[in-house]
Amino acid sequence: MPDTTAPSVLFVCVHNAGRSQMAAAFLTHLAGDRVQVRSAGSAPADTVNPAVVEAMAEVGIDISAESPKALTTEAVQASDVVITMGCGDTCPVFPGKRYLDWQLPDPAGQGVDAVRPVRDDIDMRIRKLMTELGVRLRP
Repeated sequence: MPDTTAPSVLFVCVHNAGRSQMAAAFLTHLAGDRVQVRSAGSAPADTVNPAVVEAMAEVGIDISAESPKALTTEAVQASDVVITMGCGDTCPVFPGKRYLDWQLPDPAGQGVDAVRPVRDDIDMRIRKLMTELGVRLRP
């Protein structure tokens, strides 16, 4: 059962097929159940970008079973931190939530070589976010 006192983070991008999937996977991988993690898109794609799946596999994280999810008001309400991925999404705004916008290149239509730097940038941002939230790396 997830820890209901754990901070909850929602990652949002348009298609929920690249950046937000990588961010959610890194946070889940590094924090385990110490953070509740969600990702969603305002116009979800049918599948996760194959180059993103490949780039994450290179660092030992399998997201091949993930699928894009639609952004809902409930997901925003249930999250302490909402992070948009530089895509100009308009999220519902609720008092008491922390909103961040990470300006990241969109890997849509790009090969794995273009995805790697975005992946590595997200990894560093996730580690910084964990420090800000007071969440230790999973052993």
